[in-house]
Amino acid sequence: MCGISGEARFDGRAPDAAAVTRMTEAMRSRGPDDEGLFTDGWVTLGHRRLTIIDLSDAGGQPMVRDDLGLALVFNGCVYNYPELREELQNAGYAFGSTSDTEVILVAYAHWGERFVDHLVGMFAIGLVDRARRRLVLARDRLGIKPLYLAETPGRLRFASTLPALLRAGDVDTGIDPVALHHYLSWHSIVPAPRTVLRGVRKLPPATLRVIEADGGSREEVYWRPDYVREPADAGMDAADWRAAIGDALRTAVRRRLVADVPVGVLLSGGLDSSLIVALLAEAGQQHLRTFSIGFDSQGGESGDEFHYSDLVARAYDSDHHRIRLADDDLVPSVRRAVLAMTEPMGSHDVVAFHLLSEQVARHVRVAQSGQGADEVFAGYGYHQPLVGAPRHSAAETFAAAFFDRGHDELRRIVGPAYALEHDASRDLLTEHLAAPGAQTALDAVLRLDTHLMLPDDPVKRVDSMSMAWGLEVRTPFLDQDLVTLAAHCPPEHKVAQGGKGVLKEVAREVLPAEVIDRPKGYFPVPALRNVNGPVRELVAEALQAPEARERELFRTGYVARLLAEPDRAEAAAGSNKLWQLGLLELWLQTHDIR
Repeated sequence: MCGISGEARFDGRAPDAAAVTRMTEAMRSRGPDDEGLFTDGWVTLGHRRLTIIDLSDAGGQPMVRDDLGLALVFNGCVYNYPELREELQNAGYAFGSTSDTEVILVAYAHWGERFVDHLVGMFAIGLVDRARRRLVLARDRLGIKPLYLAETPGRLRFASTLPALLRAGDVDTGIDPVALHHYLSWHSIVPAPRTVLRGVRKLPPATLRVIEADGGSREEVYWRPDYVREPADAGMDAADWRAAIGDALRTAVRRRLVADVPVGVLLSGGLDSSLIVALLAEAGQQHLRTFSIGFDSQGGESGDEFHYSDLVARAYDSDHHRIRLADDDLVPSVRRAVLAMTEPMGSHDVVAFHLLSEQVARHVRVAQSGQGADEVFAGYGYHQPLVGAPRHSAAETFAAAFFDRGHDELRRIVGPAYALEHDASRDLLTEHLAAPGAQTALDAVLRLDTHLMLPDDPVKRVDSMSMAWGLEVRTPFLDQDLVTLAAHCPPEHKVAQGGKGVLKEVAREVLPAEVIDRPKGYFPVPALRNVNGPVRELVAEALQAPEARERELFRTGYVARLLAEPDRAEAAAGSNKLWQLGLLELWLQTHDIR
């Protein structure tokens, strides 16, 4: 797990090694253990290392194999690297390290651009094919590891974080109106390839991009599971699907134990993280380190779920760490969390993950987490009415449940320079849902959730906040084989029992019923959810700052109404909208974007 960066030049000039060094230094927290730089004429690669696999210097990066004519920087973990290493050794290749990094490099030497098909894991890769004078960029199937791009005539830069690209300089920092539309429509989500800045893009998940030394490039989506029923599965009943999903999840959990350091679990007390703890215990992990966080209660809303996390910790005799923080910890943590964000993230629990990661990183360098289960196994309330619904109704059902604002409202609240004539968010939604490869309305929405929304909400949130403290978080529910199997699973098995039915049946084999049948919970941070006290002052300060007035992202009358009406009946929704706007401005100001 690391931070990677690089610059390629197509105009005959040498790459700016100083700019790559600045990008690399900006990601020190992602890789606190070592750094490296490599130049090959038209390409320079930079790397910050967090030692997880092969703790020796032999596993350092950039990794160069002169005999193969290849150089590589890589962020992430390839869980099947021992099996691939053995296969490649049998094919005649020698290795100088025990790292997964070298396995990727040799896999490219053996399989060429099809090397990505063989990798099981999470990764962002920058590989220089020195003989062919090519730069190969790749991102894992579910977009767990980020890769940001900044292109100008004659030059391409890439990095694991957007702020690292800003540190290099010469980035168009104008606001992208379409990205702003998405941000304000979809709980602050801006799907790839866009970011909120015009001059920065993201390599989409499951994408391989090949860049030639003359600047020509091509992209390929190398993985896209169909959300349809497979003829081979026609004879499977509910019990068969429970067994198949259970086996795949057990494999996913075991895969994510590969490390040369201990692996813990972020235990919220909900079904998903509790199931991970139970399956790890079933696999023989003893005295597993588990971590839960809680905050002050407020307005009758509990700030923790310790009752459930304690229950699971006792049941499986984990070495449990219960972390309680006061509201006084939140305001300084908001500022630190915003600094750590690769992009603006308006979810209230992003600060909680930042605080949790800080504490967990004191004990372990790797942890498993339950992100992705709701998207993959239909755990949200808006999934239920889609069962049996006509395919054409999917967009309306999703929009009614998920959209923060409609297009007409957006035109009334954003500044004139950012108001779009067309409904960019509804257009993208409709296009994605109508694409072939989804059998039912629910299939189409689950595909949207998993492959468009998920990488730029919970996945990005957890990666950004954990890597700010040099903590690697692994997500078994986003295992590529499990996701593919779930895509083929009939929707009725997923929405059963109020959602995640087939997963709950797997859990009944190993978890107490009280954990399985409890009401659905969320990461509770009442002070942020309600935007009260010092947090509200921080948001108001950002929205009223001179930079905000100069930028004119939002109409002053709308902002004034949000700030002046905290006690109206719709205060909860208004507070979330206030947090979303304030967070965006705070992020822009934190990174000195004007």
